[in-house]
Amino acid sequence: MIRNATKRQKMGWVIFIFYLIFLAYFLFFSDYFGRGNHAQQEYAYNLTPFKEIRRFIIYRHVVGLKSFMLNIVGNIVGFMPCGFFLPIISRRSRCWFNTMLLSFLFSLCIETIQLIFKVGCFDVDDMILNTLGGILGYILYKIVQYTRVRIRRKRRAKAEKSVLY
Repeated sequence: MIRNATKRQKMGWVIFIFYLIFLAYFLFFSDYFGRGNHAQQEYAYNLTPFKEIRRFIIYRHVVGLKSFMLNIVGNIVGFMPCGFFLPIISRRSRCWFNTMLLSFLFSLCIETIQLIFKVGCFDVDDMILNTLGGILGYILYKIVQYTRVRIRRKRRAKAEKSVLY
């Protein structure tokens, strides 16, 4: 698998693994997010879609900008690298649906681990926001690809033009 990979794919794997380590640290071990050594005594979960998203949007002035940004924006931005790097490291993920599905499944795994080990909260809204982040990361990947192709075409046209004159 890695042997047949291009340099770009290998570099994508390295960055993706660092991203996964960074994400795991913040989701499961970071004292900043209250994860540390204190596991919750009982299970915490939300199975109602958009319940927490709605609550954070409606009460954003009460919960504060920092909590709003961490919960809503943080879940989206935290998964954008996943959607960006999946198409780089895997040819199958170059289809938007596969990237969305893998982002969702990865988010489901994280939420399930949080539920089992009582670290954080199993939240359907987090899975929705994480999947949205994966999709936005994929869109960013497509924009970068489109821009690279356009730049290459312009350079090629400029080189051909200079050869003719």
